[in-house]
This record gives sequence, C-alpha cells and structure tokens, in this order.
Amino acid sequence: MTVKELEQKREAIVSEMNEIVDLADNEERELAPEKEDGKRFDELKAELKNVNNTIEAKRALEAAQIAEADEVEVETEERAESVEEMERREFDAYLRNRVEQRTATNMTFGSNGAVVPTSIANKIIETVYDICPIYADAERYNVKGTLNIPYYDEGTTQIVCSYADEFTDGESSSGAFTSISLTGFLGRAITDISKSLINNSQFDIVSFVVRKMAEAIAKFIEKELVVGTPGDSTANPPVPAKIIGLGGVTQAVNAASNTAITADELIQVQELVPDRYQGGAYWIMSKDTRTKIRTLKDGQNNYLLNKDANSRWGYTLFGKDVYTTESLPDIKAANAGKPVIYYGDMTGLAVKVSDDIEIDVFREVKGRQHVVEVCGFVELDAKVQDAQKLSKLVLKSAG
Repeated sequence: MTVKELEQKREAIVSEMNEIVDLADNEERELAPEKEDGKRFDELKAELKNVNNTIEAKRALEAAQIAEADEVEVETEERAESVEEMERREFDAYLRNRVEQRTATNMTFGSNGAVVPTSIANKIIETVYDICPIYADAERYNVKGTLNIPYYDEGTTQIVCSYADEFTDGESSSGAFTSISLTGFLGRAITDISKSLINNSQFDIVSFVVRKMAEAIAKFIEKELVVGTPGDSTANPPVPAKIIGLGGVTQAVNAASNTAITADELIQVQELVPDRYQGGAYWIMSKDTRTKIRTLKDGQNNYLLNKDANSRWGYTLFGKDVYTTESLPDIKAANAGKPVIYYGDMTGLAVKVSDDIEIDVFREVKGRQHVVEVCGFVELDAKVQDAQKLSKLVLKSAG
C-alpha cells in the first residue's frame, strides 16, 4: 500500500475507535476488555500501531531514496564540470602548442584538424544561437550525411471534407508527398590570434577562440540562410548552387518600384502567411530598409514602424518584431529583382548542421606576422520545408 492509502486506513481506524468511545460515553459506562466493544477497541489500537509503524518506515525509505538521488545528481554534475574543465584545459594547451596529438586524450583528430571537445563545441553553438536568431528559430537537424525530410504538399490538391448523401459516391482528394533533401556544404571560418596573446598565460585564449569562431560561423550561417548561394548556370564554367536557404521562399509580393516600397506592399507580404502561423512570425530586412520604412505613415499620419522596448530587437512593424541583417540587400535600383524583405515563422526553414566542428591551428602560415591562424570547419545545408510559413518582398526588376 502507498503512504496515502495507509493514511486513509489510519483515518478509518481512528474514526471507528472514536465511535466506540462515544457509544460508551453515551451509555455512561466504561470500556471493558472482556466485552465485544472493548475487544474491538484493543484490536483497532494494535492495528493503528502497525499502520503508524508502516507509514514511518515508508517515509524513511522515501527520504533515503531522495537523498541518494540528490547525491547521484550532485556527483553527476561534479563529474560533468570536471570533464568540461579537463577538456577546456586540454584545448587551451593545444592552442598554445603545449600538447601533442598523441597526448590529447579528450580530443580526436580528423582530416581538417582537431575535433573540438563537446563542451567547447557546445559553447560555440550556444554563442551562434545568441548571435544569429534566424538559425536559432529555424527547424534544426543535427545529423551527418544526407537528410530527407518528408513534406506533404497541398499546393495543388488537398483533402476536402464535404456533405455526403447515402448511396452516392464521393470523389477522393489528397495532397502529394514530396521530400526535401539536405546534404552538407563545408563552411570555413578563420581567426587570426596574436602570438603575444597566446603567450600571455593570464589571457583566456579558449573564450577568445569560442567568441571569434562563433562570430565568424554565425556571420557565414546567417548569410547563407538569408540569401544562400544559388549558383550561376550561365557562367563558364557553370557555378553550382549550394545552400538555398530563404532563397527558396515562393510566396512573394513584387514591388511596383526598385527604389521604394509602400505600406500596402508590406501588408500584402504579411497577409501571405496564414493566421495560424502568425504567432511566431517576424520581419527580416537590412538596416537601410528599416530606416526607409520608418518614414512610412498610415492614413492617420501615424508611423508604421515603432520603437518597442518589449520587442526582441527594439522595433515592431504591424505588431511584429523587426530583425535587421547585413546579408539582405538595400532598397535601391542596383538591387532590382532581388528580395529585400522576408517575413514569417522561421520554423518553415529546415537547417541541417553537423555536430562536429573541426579546428585546425596553423602556426607557420603567418609566422612572420607573429600571428597564429585558427581555422574552423562546419557542415551546413538549409532549405524551405514549409512554404506557407514564409513570404518575401521583391524589388521591381530593371527595365
């Protein structure tokens, strides 16, 4: 029995004992052990003692189990901290050229260099999340190799529910199952570190590398997620396409100009995304584009874009946050025919990234400059996986 069940049983026993005593009081007599109610009272008293002992024992056991679990949790946390600190020290020694590969017990080495220990790689990725919200908000898949994502497409046909009459046939309808294939394209981030800093034992070289690597990787990831690398089949030789990113967005509003945009066009971009996906939607544009939108007003002479201390990035447009990036082109004639604004829920974008980040340290390439190169490699791919969640504004084409 559980403690709760035992407590309920104890309450029933005490209740019956009270009834026996009350009955004797009402009859103005004492409980006699030789009488039936006296015997019953003694039986209940003995049973109550056993129940209390059992409850006490069970509670003591539960307390011991909780204490043991707490000890295991603390021990696990201490062990994790110990491993993280050990990996950090070893990576620090590797960067300072104080450890050889054969003695680096917590590091493995790939074709491009040392595979960053898990704790260090996690810190780099966590920092990338903070720097690049598009990557943080996208649907991420941390796997190696090719990833095929099933996608149910109702763009042309869809399942329909309608009224039915008995003894009549209905027409079936359904969407089409397609798939999105995510492979992997190798990205490289290079950071130069002064040897004077490396030789300074008081300088936190690991945190410096984590921050600089995260900044470089985040900049590369954001650019590829936003504009991608579509390739050029007309070049000689042809340039193959790589990461597509938001370049695969199909819901589009074509601006009437390539040097300006209107409030109506922005409304149309927002309305392309169904209401059920509006909750997590936000705007993506360049800072110059945001500046131009700040001058737009509605029919009551109110500015459309407003400062908002409660928003993620300080501004809202039609009630949605506005994120600025250097990756998107500005609104000007030179960028005619290009997307300048994206809007929507970024979970409509699928991103596949390998868990392993490889680091290589080159000490001689820029040796004359008293500089060490730290080179990081990341494998990435990104495509739109739900077209309904995303939309874009495209400048008018030239001509």
